[in-house]
Amino acid sequence: MPSHSAVSQHEYWLALSLTPGLGATRGRKLAARFGSPDAVFQASLTELEAAGLQAISAQAIANGISLTRAEEELGKARGAEATIVALGDQEYPERLTEIYDPPLCLYVRGDVSILSQPGMAVVGTRHPTPYGVGMAERLSCDLSARGIIIISGLARGVDTAAHRGAVNAKGKTVAVLGTGVDVIYPRENGKLAEQILSLGGAIISEFPVGTFAAPQNFPIRNRIISGLSLGVLVVEAGEYSGTRITARCALEQSREVYAVPGNVTNKLSWGPNTLIKQGAKLVATWEDVWEELPSDVREQLEADKPSASETPATASLFDGAALSPHEKKIYALLRADDSTHIDELLDKLQESMSSSEMFAALFELELSGKIRQLPGKNYVRTF
Repeated sequence: MPSHSAVSQHEYWLALSLTPGLGATRGRKLAARFGSPDAVFQASLTELEAAGLQAISAQAIANGISLTRAEEELGKARGAEATIVALGDQEYPERLTEIYDPPLCLYVRGDVSILSQPGMAVVGTRHPTPYGVGMAERLSCDLSARGIIIISGLARGVDTAAHRGAVNAKGKTVAVLGTGVDVIYPRENGKLAEQILSLGGAIISEFPVGTFAAPQNFPIRNRIISGLSLGVLVVEAGEYSGTRITARCALEQSREVYAVPGNVTNKLSWGPNTLIKQGAKLVATWEDVWEELPSDVREQLEADKPSASETPATASLFDGAALSPHEKKIYALLRADDSTHIDELLDKLQESMSSSEMFAALFELELSGKIRQLPGKNYVRTF
């Protein structure tokens, strides 16, 4: 057991977070009751039990078990090249302290400072349509290009598309995991995680190093995704989707909620369309998000952005100019008198554009009325 004189406030918070049966809310209230986290560890077993702690929690604190675990965890974090940021630390993101149950500690791989920069959460289903993938990637790319940190959960589907959009813009993105920061889940996103870190982003978690992908952890981490953000943008989510938890957290945390509208016949449109009916901001382009940001945040981002010559072009959905190169290639393959399946388009265009670029171009062509989607992902020209 480490000597109390050698333990920092930082480590006391970590020890509380590792105390069995405690949790973030009880841990914070316990520190407030005794005046500070270190005072908790000076208390006797009787005093701890009188504070309403479970026996397992009180004994772990009084017997020094929690402090020993904290010392061991610091070593594991160093081994995983992670920084631990605790409540009270200067680096702890202020926005996260505003929520009801902020984590006592965050494990961070990458740049800690971006957790305090203006961010937008982009979330949605793990099984999106091509439209959902294209919209998540496009909006994230456009927002990231303007200095907004994209925050998501590195899950399959919309989360992956959101992070990839930020990476495509050479921007910064934060992945909030439901595992330890050293356990990338799903495994196929390992390369994406490396790209996030190489571009100055961050991978974070409140769970100890080595924590595996337990199903109950993912809903818990959603409050961090929304808590770090100025707002939450929902792209495709079913009626019983976990994305609803993040949207509810955002509302409880007084964050803005945005939603991309979808086809009313598609079950994945239920979530965003319902949110829009309930007052969420309808989003079709990055401007729809930008104009809702606080004026001081917009001024900060404007001041930090590169010069006009360096600013990436915006992928506007409502540009009335001529077709883009990708749109021209797709349009040339379609006929008005015969439908073309999306798989055929993917096969013919795989050498000249990515699938997300093709989905985005198809959406613009549909929006402008130049093409129409038939059942079964078949497309035809309208003229």
